[in-house]
Amino acid sequence: MSTRPYAVTLFLGAFLLFGVQPLAGKYALPWFGGTPSVWTTCMLFFQTMLLGGYAYAYASGRWLAPRRQAQVHLGLLGVTMVVLTGRMLLNGSPVAPGPEWRPTADDLSTARLLSLLAATLGLPFFTLSTTAPLLQSWFSRVRPGVSPYRLYALSNAGSLLALLAYPFLVEPWLGRGVQAWGWGLGFLLFAGSCALCARGVLRLADEPVQAQREEEARERPPGIGRTLAWLGLSGCASVLLLATTNQLSQDVSAGPFVWVLPLALYLLTFILAFEREALYSRPLTALLLLLAAGGVTALHYRGSESALSLQLLVHSAALFSGALLCNGELYRLRPAPRHLGAFYLWGSVGGALGGVLVQLVAPRLLSSYLEYPLALGSCCLLAALVLLRRAPQETLPRTALRAIPALLLVLVTGALGQAVMKPGHVLGSWRGFFGVVQLWESDRGTEDHVFILRHGIVMHGYQYAQPGRTMTPTAYYTPKAGLGLALTEQRQRKERAGLPPSLRVGVLGLGVGATAALGRAGDTLRFYEINPQVIALAQGAGGYFSFLRDTPARAEVVEGDARILLEQELERGQGQGFDVLAVDVFSSDAIPVHLLTEEAMELYRRHLAPGGVLALHISNLHLDLAPIVLAHAWTSGWHATQVKTAMSGDTLTALWMVLSPDASFFQGDAFLNSEAWVRRMALAAPPRVRWTDERSSVLLALRSLGWSHQDIIEEPTKAHAPVAAPAGP
Repeated sequence: MSTRPYAVTLFLGAFLLFGVQPLAGKYALPWFGGTPSVWTTCMLFFQTMLLGGYAYAYASGRWLAPRRQAQVHLGLLGVTMVVLTGRMLLNGSPVAPGPEWRPTADDLSTARLLSLLAATLGLPFFTLSTTAPLLQSWFSRVRPGVSPYRLYALSNAGSLLALLAYPFLVEPWLGRGVQAWGWGLGFLLFAGSCALCARGVLRLADEPVQAQREEEARERPPGIGRTLAWLGLSGCASVLLLATTNQLSQDVSAGPFVWVLPLALYLLTFILAFEREALYSRPLTALLLLLAAGGVTALHYRGSESALSLQLLVHSAALFSGALLCNGELYRLRPAPRHLGAFYLWGSVGGALGGVLVQLVAPRLLSSYLEYPLALGSCCLLAALVLLRRAPQETLPRTALRAIPALLLVLVTGALGQAVMKPGHVLGSWRGFFGVVQLWESDRGTEDHVFILRHGIVMHGYQYAQPGRTMTPTAYYTPKAGLGLALTEQRQRKERAGLPPSLRVGVLGLGVGATAALGRAGDTLRFYEINPQVIALAQGAGGYFSFLRDTPARAEVVEGDARILLEQELERGQGQGFDVLAVDVFSSDAIPVHLLTEEAMELYRRHLAPGGVLALHISNLHLDLAPIVLAHAWTSGWHATQVKTAMSGDTLTALWMVLSPDASFFQGDAFLNSEAWVRRMALAAPPRVRWTDERSSVLLALRSLGWSHQDIIEEPTKAHAPVAAPAGP
């Protein structure tokens, strides 16, 4: 039998295996808060299922004759096709979760998400995950003497192509439903191709299991030391992959565009390492790791000042070099083809163990994403050791032999120091399913003494500690900012109509509760917040923040995902009738896309009172969200005004978009006499980029690409507008 059927089947199976991963995450994100933990939980599930598939392949090769293996696998393929067909008929989609799996607002957990993935994708993903080790084992039987390891590189090439195609060719242009049906048809083709390979195995004469064991005994089996090395190398690479993904997701967005880059680089290292040994060079990889790890250290001290392109480059180089080091050493420790089942099995155990460490263990032991510097430091230590004990055929100048390992060990020391030392200005750090929040202190002992809440690289509010200044409006929530102008104008409109100026205000995102400083007696402020730790701090835990306690307005806090809560309130007939609804839901600089889609905007509109307005905080270092908001305004027939504030006094640089069904709302004194940079805005043509629940792409909103840019009509609200303030926090 030729190599072609195996090559096609392995390539297609890998393409489907990794193509469905971002799609599954895209279905899960809106239901689980849109946080980075959604993807790391998905990765834990995928790695665990991959381990199950490799264990199946190992057991099949260990205990069954080749013909029996083919028969059992054909049965597994048949059952999987029946299950997928049933899901298509019952749910209208082969992989989309049914409405019964939608969690309640207070049931957003790792266990719930894992259960959803197991019920909707478990069997087909398991079946696909068996392909690489099982078909390579068959190939070594059908084509003895031909190495099967290059087929593994081909398999990873299919995975890489699927990942790269998703954010650029699939996600921006195809809805989730179309993607799911396309994947289902692809699985049908895969099943037919796999059956063709199985037919070739069925033609083989049965080889007694005892003969297999005798042949294996003649080929020296891997010992405990080599097995532990497989486990450690694959586990280290897995931790580095997931930690890098967490690092990037908290500062851009939790979504396929950010997810697939680290995973694609990770797979590329497998391709290079397993294609041929010459493609992996210990000295060059160690040198690249040294430079990348040094860059990561520099980024750590620069904070949020670095451009997105530089951050992506440095973190990507660190992941690539670290994973290539691990996988290159893994390939050098490969066994004879007879033992490749055990090789892949223990490698997948290491991958799954990495997922467990990042998603289950690290959040309980580490108060921030410290597994990233620890994993990178471990790779530096490994590089130093392998250089000091390099293979005889490798050449390295004497000075490099001494300098590179020494510098790598210095970086290891720095990584350990970062893990065990807490900066003096950090009073506390808390980590959970919804990310990492930190409490900072500044200017202690002065009248400017403040407590600050940070989420990742972004400040999410601060409050003065000195009595008499505690209720000073600060940060993005001062009277001159976009939300402050909307509240002021609504009060004035009510007064002009002879009505009490009290307001009912909804706020998606609590922070430190600084919006409460804008409240007045008679107002009701209803906050929706997903993170219980943020709620505890804002309600006074530790005595740092008191906005909610001291405000003259009535403050209500509801815990859970804002969209789910608002939908449930409408289902109960509890429309809130907000005069102003503020959407301020970023975690660090990452955005929960499901709270900025057209369907979300329609939900907000239904919760507004007659004449109510939306205020959306869209400050972002990397994403240009104004065209997205203007597209929503175009679709709904609303009017939009952009409000920018520069850093001045207690006001931080901020960008708000205010939407109203009434154009005259922006002709009131609050906007006409504002000190901020105020512009009425509208699209000059139908929107090119729209975000819906079915189709949305963060890639199209990246400032560096400018894909979302289109002609915008701008009109100042007054003749002498102040100097424009830059967008971004």
